[in-house]
Amino acid sequence: MSETSSPELAAAGPRVRPVPAVTRSIAILRLLGRGGEPMTLKAISQELGMVTSTCLHILRVLVEEGLVKVDPGAKRYSLGVGMLTLARSVIESNPFPALAQPVLDRIANAASVTAIGVEVAGSDHMVVLALSRSNAPFRLHVDVGSRFPALISATGRLVAAFSDLSDKELERRFKALRWDQAPEFAVWKADVDAVRRQGYSVDRNNYINGVVVIAVPVFDSHQRLTHALVAAGLAEQLDAARVESLAAELQGEARALSQLMAARS
Repeated sequence: MSETSSPELAAAGPRVRPVPAVTRSIAILRLLGRGGEPMTLKAISQELGMVTSTCLHILRVLVEEGLVKVDPGAKRYSLGVGMLTLARSVIESNPFPALAQPVLDRIANAASVTAIGVEVAGSDHMVVLALSRSNAPFRLHVDVGSRFPALISATGRLVAAFSDLSDKELERRFKALRWDQAPEFAVWKADVDAVRRQGYSVDRNNYINGVVVIAVPVFDSHQRLTHALVAAGLAEQLDAARVESLAAELQGEARALSQLMAARS
């Protein structure tokens, strides 16, 4: 039997063979970006469970390429200015953050929620590209560049609804997710089916207890889900009526963004 003859394998996409050196390099860059503070070789290798000599070899290459810098005296590593070139290239080639930011600012201020713009990176992850926080006491621990499993929370229901993943593959991935209050798969799947009808998704208390997350899709010119607009706030302040009203507002903004993105492309 060929690899592509299985429906489950076909739904999951082409097999990607692991390349340890690349995976470890990316892990180091993410760790240094997350922490903010320079780290020693020992701290990096211990945090990532990496052999110290292997970690050192990779760090030397990253330093040579300008992606990491090292303080010769303190022997501590941090992200290098070469990362700025890569980041600028991403920003300049992706109009979504600039187009979404004014929308997120309006929604955050008007509804006293945290408003987020994410890019759907295939069926594996979503990445935060834009963010706006209100003056309300509620703060969601998320930053631009944060990555999350693609199927988690309200946005995950969107991804599931508009993907080609089989029910079997969805269930497998669902079981690996971490929630405060995990829904039953059958309940979650019913939510996913409802997303296709209503055009938005809601997570109440599942992902984070006491928090409501609303997500609406942004499609490209081929009607493929590429981004999402997300609003998160305290459950006690977002009753069913407010959720419906906010979802409708987000949908209107998402449609306008979809048209702008299509025009730019």
